[in-house]
Amino acid sequence: MKAFSYVSAADVPAALRAISTEPNAKFIGGGTNLVDLMREEIERPDTIIDITRLPLSGIEELPGGGVRIGAMVRNSHLAADRLIRMRYPMLSQAVLTGASAQLRNMATVGGNLLQRTRCLYFYDGAAACNKREPGRGCDAIGGFTRNHAILGASGACVATHPSDMCVALAALDATVVAESVRGVRRIPMTEFHLLPGGTPDVETALAPDELITAVELPEIPVAATSAYRKVRDRASYAFALVSVAAALETSDGAVSAVRLALGGVAAKPWRAHLAEQVLLGAPATEESFQRAAAAELAPAVAQSQNAFKIELARRTIVATLRRLLTDGSAA
Repeated sequence: MKAFSYVSAADVPAALRAISTEPNAKFIGGGTNLVDLMREEIERPDTIIDITRLPLSGIEELPGGGVRIGAMVRNSHLAADRLIRMRYPMLSQAVLTGASAQLRNMATVGGNLLQRTRCLYFYDGAAACNKREPGRGCDAIGGFTRNHAILGASGACVATHPSDMCVALAALDATVVAESVRGVRRIPMTEFHLLPGGTPDVETALAPDELITAVELPEIPVAATSAYRKVRDRASYAFALVSVAAALETSDGAVSAVRLALGGVAAKPWRAHLAEQVLLGAPATEESFQRAAAAELAPAVAQSQNAFKIELARRTIVATLRRLLTDGSAA
């Protein structure tokens, strides 16, 4: 790990001043991903700005019925919060499927948004990786791709985004609040992470001098009837092969409201807009769920070793919607 300077920020203005004046600086909160990347010399900041003292650890109800989550809220606290468990159960469930209890006690909401792919080739300094070294190539293409993308990939990158929490946030129409010395910016969660295209090293819409200060959730009545389902190689300490965040509400036997997002299938949390369009107003039946999943996955392209993920994603979408319907809570 290379040597770096250390700055401790006492408040948000101090953090913003530091990031705008220090070259090649990084914020650190929980540090659960950044420290690993520094050890591997993938991230090589000249300055680390410690933001653990910032007053961003609250979860509060907004006047319009939504919820504001501070960027320094620990993942374990988010999952246990009463408002989150009651109004957005998919979010609480998603957080609890990620990592270990020890990591959830350290990891923050803001850091979770910014964690980087766990692609083996990204971490292997001997492998070609356009995320790590733009223009070098992507050894994952044609390599070991069991965990890689089936949606939104490009000829430059086939990595997936690792977060569970972000999948739920995408389904919930969350907004990321970012601040800089220029002011406050609100970024829709579905636009925060970027698909690789020809620049897979550019992973988010966040500017280098911006600090995530909060995530805001709107009031979404259907979110009270929601679930998160994660399919992985083992029951814990594993990233998703496929995950589904879903919310479903029915009226007179038809789907009256729905939210759906997928994880483990793309370089960003994948909001399933096509499936939602098929479902809205359709009969709340297994056939409708199958048609919606098929529509969403029609553009999917398998890599050499992950064709199974297309069928796995289809089955997981259908199973999650079926569960919401048949347990009686979607009616």
